[in-house]
Amino acid sequence: MTAEMYVPQFFVKQKITMMVNRYEVIAANPDGTEGQLMALAEQKRLAFKEQVTFFSDASKTRPVFGFKARKKLDLNAGYDVTDEQGRPIGFFRKDFKASLFNSTFHIEGPGFAGTGSERSQLVAILRRFSDIPFLRFHFDFNDANGKPLMSSERKGSLRDKYTVTVHDDRVDFRVAAAMAVGLDALMAR
Repeated sequence: MTAEMYVPQFFVKQKITMMVNRYEVIAANPDGTEGQLMALAEQKRLAFKEQVTFFSDASKTRPVFGFKARKKLDLNAGYDVTDEQGRPIGFFRKDFKASLFNSTFHIEGPGFAGTGSERSQLVAILRRFSDIPFLRFHFDFNDANGKPLMSSERKGSLRDKYTVTVHDDRVDFRVAAAMAVGLDALMAR
């Protein structure tokens, strides 16, 4: 079953502002270059209950999907991904215990569930002991049978930029985009 909104590849770019972390979700053209803006996400800093809203454009007049923590200040919290009407379309959570040595997340949506972790154990360890802004890292998400669901790769740059590839057409773009932004927003926890 193909997801309602399947997008095989897109980019996520973070822009840091005074009061919020802002993320641009940009379509990938067939030649791999950046295309049009698909969504703009904002995360309030220092919120007790994590919430990120994705808007249709920079005017921020129309929220189109988002994710919100189920609990306040919980290191193992789950995050519900909802559509424009607030209906649940997916879920993800950080596996705090498994993340002590290698950041690990679980993701699920209609017709799929999987686990993702950093591809390189060395990079995972280096990130815990240094704050190198251009350190590249790569997350791979697979289902229980080892079939690839999606991947998110941070490019080496001072500003966070990710290439997100969705390998499985059951993974809705909104769930994949929420997970990609969640990786960046939650990695420091």
